[in-house]
Amino acid sequence: MRRWRSFRFGLAVAALLAASPARADACALTLVLAMDASASVDAEEFAMQRTGLAQALVDPEVMDAILSVGGIQAFAFEWSGRNQQVAIADWRFLDSGLEIAAFASQISKHERGFDDFPTALGHALGYASVAMQRAPRRCERQVVDVSGDGVNNESFPPRTAYAAFPYGEVTVNGLVIAGEQPNPVIYYRENVIRGPGAFVEVALNYADYGNAMRRKLLREIFGASIAGLALPPAIR
Repeated sequence: MRRWRSFRFGLAVAALLAASPARADACALTLVLAMDASASVDAEEFAMQRTGLAQALVDPEVMDAILSVGGIQAFAFEWSGRNQQVAIADWRFLDSGLEIAAFASQISKHERGFDDFPTALGHALGYASVAMQRAPRRCERQVVDVSGDGVNNESFPPRTAYAAFPYGEVTVNGLVIAGEQPNPVIYYRENVIRGPGAFVEVALNYADYGNAMRRKLLREIFGASIAGLALPPAIR
């Protein structure tokens, strides 16, 4: 009997340890980057997203920002329809110029997985949440960075994803490519962004995507504390 009690106690301790959150590693930010690959995005526009994100990551100011906070962990994927989410670059801890460059290179070389599916933003956010749960490190902040040029037009909306998945203190920011109707900038502001310091960054068109992404990354790396402030020209 005593051995049985000891065994049960051991199981209980093991269960508690398994349920306890892992210690926070030296990591300022967990960042999920979600890139629009829906049917409204043609091949040239997707290439401009892919190249713009890769170039923004290796921009000297962005690299300095990442290194100044001790590194960030990042994951990138493309999204479109209900089940059309494809990993672009798996989790990587970006704590050196070589790591940042390798991550950016994976993005720049990615071959698009789908090009003829609708805009299922709710499903994209669900996928982002699942990806966040398997991140190797627990960082101080968790951010989903979702880019798109249109509103949800397939299956459940973002609010349903936020109710169904463990978003907690996760911040969701938007990078919207302006120009479509209904106005995606308004839609993202009213339906997509959420959490501490959430904001929408606007690209005037796809050619402006890289510049907008650079501004967005700087705001995300430095944190929610600057998101609502008047930013200097380098960040604004």
